[in-house]
Amino acid sequence: MPKLFYQGHGSFRLTSNDGVVVYVDPFIGEGYDSPADIILVSHQHEDHNQTNLCAKKTQCTIISNVEALAGGKHNTFNLHGIEVEAVEAGYNQGHTPQDSVGFIVTMDGVKMYFSCDTSTTPQMKDFATKKLDYAFLCADGFYNMGLEEAAECAKLIGAKHNVPVHLKPGELFDRALAEQFNAPNRLIIEPGKDIELA
Repeated sequence: MPKLFYQGHGSFRLTSNDGVVVYVDPFIGEGYDSPADIILVSHQHEDHNQTNLCAKKTQCTIISNVEALAGGKHNTFNLHGIEVEAVEAGYNQGHTPQDSVGFIVTMDGVKMYFSCDTSTTPQMKDFATKKLDYAFLCADGFYNMGLEEAAECAKLIGAKHNVPVHLKPGELFDRALAEQFNAPNRLIIEPGKDIELA
């Protein structure tokens, strides 16, 4: 099974069955030592774009919001057997759809939605048809949607597992806030944990 390591805040490392390593929004925590094949950067705020933290393979590909939105559309990439679909993000004071994206990553048949920094997007109403396995939803209520809105998004999206992340600006994690995420199929993942994705 593919694995996910949660560094904390909005940062993740994915590892496929074949050992392909994907980092999402590197910023904080540990676990950047596995050389990356792909690094995803949703937007250019400093708590999402610290690609210098990641060990990299010689042919590492960095897909930022610039590449994701090239040509004025949300692009899809297929690399090393991994599909990366850029999706809408933004719709709040700190982030706009013109400078931010989320990602749907399909790895070994597991579909994961990383909301990155956003509030509710028009596109979310269509996500239920994608039959997502995991939705990682930001919920800080300061720069982005809060816990209540994130829970409503979880209901709209209909993923098998809804994971609250990006809970407190600048912090790895806040367990008390995560416990307040009142969404169906809630899954709380602590930073520094490797989980098998199914």
